Amino acid sequence: MNRGRRTGVLGGTFDPIHLGHLSAASAAAGALALDEVLFVPSHRPPHRGVAPGASASHRLAMVKLAVQADARFRASDIELRVRTRSFTAVTLRALHALGYRASQLFFIIGSDAFAEIATWHDYPAVLDLAHFAVVSRPGRPLGSLATPLVERTREIGPGVRLADDVLAEPRIVLIPAETPDVSSTDVRARAAAGESLEGLVPTEVERYIRRHRLYAGADPDPSTATS
Repeated sequence: MNRGRRTGVLGGTFDPIHLGHLSAASAAAGALALDEVLFVPSHRPPHRGVAPGASASHRLAMVKLAVQADARFRASDIELRVRTRSFTAVTLRALHALGYRASQLFFIIGSDAFAEIATWHDYPAVLDLAHFAVVSRPGRPLGSLATPLVERTREIGPGVRLADDVLAEPRIVLIPAETPDVSSTDVRARAAAGESLEGLVPTEVERYIRRHRLYAGADPDPSTATS
């Protein structure tokens, strides 16, 4: 493995994947000069009370369609191959076993999700397994975060590249970005109502949803996770 290679990891239910996910990945990839970003659909998301509306195979297929326009992006089924709850710490350790070092991995997460990091499995040890690239989300500015491990935290501005020596050990990197105010809950509700998904998901994903009648007649629960 190339010792200087930087790999982003974006996990989520992706039920379905939407433009907010892709925008966050693009922002992190640009700010951190990532060579690749792995999109990792979860098998059984631990913070979601009900099963995803689409099957694992459908969610993975939509991710594959969504990422094909960017050569840096690719889908990974690493969590779907494990029939247990999908914990970030477990996934990152699995990537270590494949040869990735913690300093090579950048776990991409929205500021809204990072605000709940203290509730995650194996916290705070999970923060030692990769850099955490925290991308601002609508309604959750970076300045509102009570960031753990302040001494590790760096905010990166436009045109600024963090040097390799700064990233030799896991950091929390704050990335200000303009990302669309989109949620999977809203996408599911619109799909169930037969409304257009333009501006919410890639065109190929909308076509896939229509072709397979995903979420048709569903009753999206706004209390469930939106990743």
